[in-house]
Formats: sequence, structure tokens, C-alpha cells
Amino acid sequence: MDLSDLHIFRTVATECSVTRASQTLARVPSNVTTRVQRLEQDLGVPLFSRDGKRMTLTREGLAFLPYASRILDLVAEARQVVNPTEPSGLFRVGTMESTAASRLPDLLARFHALWPSVSLQLTLGATRDLTQGVLAHRLDCALIARPMKGLGDEEAGFDPDQLQTEHVFVENLLIVLPPDHPEILSPADLRVDTLAALEPGCTYRRIAEKWARGGKPVRTLELNSYHAVLASVATGNSIGVMPQSVLDLMQRPDGTKTYQLGPVDTLLVRRKDSRSPIFNAFLDVLTKRHSRGSVAERDS
Repeated sequence: MDLSDLHIFRTVATECSVTRASQTLARVPSNVTTRVQRLEQDLGVPLFSRDGKRMTLTREGLAFLPYASRILDLVAEARQVVNPTEPSGLFRVGTMESTAASRLPDLLARFHALWPSVSLQLTLGATRDLTQGVLAHRLDCALIARPMKGLGDEEAGFDPDQLQTEHVFVENLLIVLPPDHPEILSPADLRVDTLAALEPGCTYRRIAEKWARGGKPVRTLELNSYHAVLASVATGNSIGVMPQSVLDLMQRPDGTKTYQLGPVDTLLVRRKDSRSPIFNAFLDVLTKRHSRGSVAERDS
């Protein structure tokens, strides 16, 4: 089984497109198609369903992807051990929208300046979806939210036996109150019965929903961005939930108030069986240990 074929297969699976995969791999599309077909012939099963230009993994492809990723990661780790080199190649990072907006812009620019040979692919999503992506080898690592004890649902959707976590940030989670809403001391003081939040897999949403249930019943209005959440709050018909760092970036409507739900950890998670020089470099930048020497030290 050719390692290059496995790399091409994983890239097509990630991009869901031969055209996009060929751009990432710097190969012509016909070569990518031929190599995928050769791997399918070798395995004796179709790995992709072809729907026009979209490539979707078959049941066999979904089953094969984790093994292909483990083989490629192990080879990269073995090469690094015997011949340490600077980080290079594709690195797939998942992140919450809030973290991407408030924490990552400067850090990603610093990472690219330090390691220009790394092609970083960013995927936005909720904590639960990002964690599943790491477990399924669709992502190399992910930045997720996990509430501290006593703040809400502790379940971040990850298996501690398979995932390693690194603490990187702390967010101050807020309830944003509409204009002219009185200050509150508890959910019992709320005068609206709707919570504006992101998708169900969002940890911040779970914390806010559990908190709000301490007062009168509330329904959740699911929106696709924090700008939409704040706009809903501005109408006066809902409360919203978001980190302080995100609210600080936005144009806050006059009269809005906030109530602090408390601190929430942001964790960088990866599979325990998958660690690479790129991950070490990325973690170093996130935690401000971003000298070139630090990566080699962490690998030693």
C-alpha cells in the first residue's frame, strides 16, 4: 500500500473534491483521480461515491479513513524521531467561531511567520462536532470549550481515553440582556423567555440553557452567528449568550447589559495516538512559547 496514495486519499476525503485536493497537493486532477482509483482497486472496494464533482466517502471509505490517518501520522512521527526537521505540510485545525474571531487572527499570523511551510486548514464548528472530527481523524486538533465544574453540562463530547487536552485560554461567558432590561441577579429575574444561541453542539449554549432553567421556562432561538445573536437581543425579545472577548469586538447596542455566567476553559484537543511537530509548533504559538527552539525541545 503506497503512502502517497494514502495521503492523496485523505486529502480528497477532507476536501470532498478532486479539484480542491489537487490544488492542495499541487498535482493535476487526473493524477489525483488515478491514484484514488488505484487505491480502490488495491482494496477491492469503492472508497468514494461520486456525485458530480463532489466526492463523498462510502461506508468502506469512512471505515478506512482512520486507519489511513493513523498510518500517515505514525510515519511522520517516525521520520521526525530519526531526522528532526521543521514543521511542514497540511495541518487541519478545528475551532469554535468565537475563538476564530477573538483569539486566532494574531496567533495564526505569528504561526505562519514562524512556519511558512505549514499549510493550515481551518474548520469552524461547535465543540461536539469538532471533537467528533478529531476522533474520526478529519481534524488534527481542535479548539473546544469545556465548562468548569458547577457551571453546567460537563460533557464536552470527548472520550478521555482517546483524547489529550491542553488548556490554552479562559473565556468569561456572558448573558447579554436587551436594552431597557433591568439588571438581574439570577434567571428568576428575566423578563423574556427566549435565549438566542448557536447550534446545539455549542458548549456555551448548553451552559446558558442549564442556567436559564433555574428560572422560568425558556425556549432557544438557534442562530448561525454571534452578530445574529446580538441583533436578536437588540430587538428586546431575547437574551443572548457569548464570551466577553467576542462581545468586545462587536458594536454593542445602547442600553444592553450583561450578566456573568463565569469562566469557561478553551482546550486544544488531539488524539493521544497522534502527535506531530506541527502540533507542537501550533501549541507553542497558542501558549506563547513561540521560539523556533521550543519545538525541538518539546520533541526531545
